Amino acid sequence: MHEQAFRFGSARHLVGIVGLPPVLDHGVGVVLLNAGMVYRIGPFRLHVDLARRLNALGYPTLRFDQSTIGDSGAGGKLLARPEQVVSDVGEAMDLLHQQTGCQRFVLFGLCSGAQNAHSVAHADPRVVGAFFLDGYGHRTLGQRVRHYLPRLMKASVWKQWITRTRATSGPRPAEPAFVVEPLPGKVVGSQLADMLGRGLKLDFIYSGGVSRYFNHVRQFRECFGRLADHAGVSVSYLQETDHTYVLSGDRRRLLDHVAQWMARHFPVTRPE
Repeated sequence: MHEQAFRFGSARHLVGIVGLPPVLDHGVGVVLLNAGMVYRIGPFRLHVDLARRLNALGYPTLRFDQSTIGDSGAGGKLLARPEQVVSDVGEAMDLLHQQTGCQRFVLFGLCSGAQNAHSVAHADPRVVGAFFLDGYGHRTLGQRVRHYLPRLMKASVWKQWITRTRATSGPRPAEPAFVVEPLPGKVVGSQLADMLGRGLKLDFIYSGGVSRYFNHVRQFRECFGRLADHAGVSVSYLQETDHTYVLSGDRRRLLDHVAQWMARHFPVTRPE
């Protein structure tokens, strides 16, 4: 395995680390997108560990900072943020192609990174697969029943509610939540159908940290209907896992999952 830092992009404003496997097969490269404002190492070094695991298995990788995040500056063009994301990731794929010869790419994104990976996967034909971690989804009747019904059955919840109601008449402060700003469900479903029609392989992974909008594996069907049956779709709900994979055991299980998924859909061709 070999890693090298690059400054790249049309304005040389982007910074990233290319990871090379011992032997290149010019197959599929993996690009890891920022999770929110966390720079390229990822939450708890998730992107570093994942990139090195994939390198050891034969996949080249690029973990990089998008414009104005981490060590990357602003680009030279006046673009709206969604357009800038597509441009940044496009230039990241250009760099990985120059360094490895890869012409097909898999994207990995968590939270807002999943939203950005969705946009790029829909826009750029070089993308052949994506991991969407805590990405798009919307509340459904089933989600609300699963969320509220167990709470309504607990006397302690009612007692807390009555006490809180008596104690204050002001607005309840907003609770912090890790939620991707949603596109309309119909738009997301239509774009996913377009990706699958092009042959993309898509892996959706939801954690217990986003149970306020997604709380069961079957909710994907509730959100997107028959897309759940498509051969290119796989969905997991990791109820006990934190949104940022704070526990090392959860990170290891995620890395194992990604490695197995890559081997199944994009096996490395090793030279004779």
